Amino acid sequence: MHRLHETLKQLFFSVGQHLKQLNTEARYVIDSLPVAVCDNVRINRCQLVQGEAHRGYSASKCRYFYGFKVQLLMTHDGLPVEFYFHAGSEADLTGLKALDPQLPEGSVVYADAAYTDYALEEAWYEAEQVALMVDRRKNSKRPHEPWQNFLIQHFRKGVETTISQITERFPKSIHAVTAQGFALKLLLFVFTHTLAQLGA
Repeated sequence: MHRLHETLKQLFFSVGQHLKQLNTEARYVIDSLPVAVCDNVRINRCQLVQGEAHRGYSASKCRYFYGFKVQLLMTHDGLPVEFYFHAGSEADLTGLKALDPQLPEGSVVYADAAYTDYALEEAWYEAEQVALMVDRRKNSKRPHEPWQNFLIQHFRKGVETTISQITERFPKSIHAVTAQGFALKLLLFVFTHTLAQLGA
């Protein structure tokens, strides 16, 4: 399976590029998916990964976890087109910068408040004409217009459904001997979800 890692990544990349071409509305949603490698009580005995870098916090579930985050870039109707794995403690914004999505000019990416970075928004739009529309916090210095807030909420509505559909494919415990093997299995779950949605 390790030898298939790069092949699967290339297949997913090719499918993602094709989906971007079909996504004529050029609207995308990004969110993170926390994936624990073990229960919190077993952190001290975990051999797969070690260190505080993997201790993250899931705001949506209001609890800590030990493992990875998966940054998922999806079309507005829930088809993953790009992904990036990183340590659980890293911020979503750090994951977005490392992902560095390759999107067509004129695209719009909707995100929650964790991706707030005014400088990144300006630089991305200036360099590639890609608009990052982040759900602003109440005390934001750059609040959106009401119609912008409506669009953000509307297009982000299905992101939790997509993430739930992907996590439903997870077994009770993802068995892996190495961190690379664990990441490979996560890739397989994301990829099979994409293919299943295309088949539907």
